[in-house]
Amino acid sequence: MKLHSDTPDTQSITAYGEGWIAVNGQRHAGSLVLASGGQLLPWECQRFEDLSAAHFEGLVNVMEDPPELVVFGSGARLRFVRPALLQSLMARRIGVETMDTAAACRTYNILAGEGRRVVAALLIEA
Repeated sequence: MKLHSDTPDTQSITAYGEGWIAVNGQRHAGSLVLASGGQLLPWECQRFEDLSAAHFEGLVNVMEDPPELVVFGSGARLRFVRPALLQSLMARRIGVETMDTAAACRTYNILAGEGRRVVAALLIEA
């Protein structure tokens, strides 16, 4: 599916499919973290079962200011992580929304387009 951003000054997800996501037209085949502040980083997790608290702790410092919200894309289907893994985010009062990765892509674009401080943690499983 192709997506189009209303605001060209922020990085946006321009397309996605099974096993890949395109950010500003550049295709990525591995899990990634995308922040509305312009940061794009690989997310060192290839399987939902391998997620740990450290994966989520690292999201706090992706942007200069902490994000308001983390949008977690859990892969091809909706899966919720154990609340203990999200403790570092909850302790800082950072919201977390979990959805499948396709829905997370669309939601990130909307929130980033509104100027929100949002981080998308997108799991792409091989």
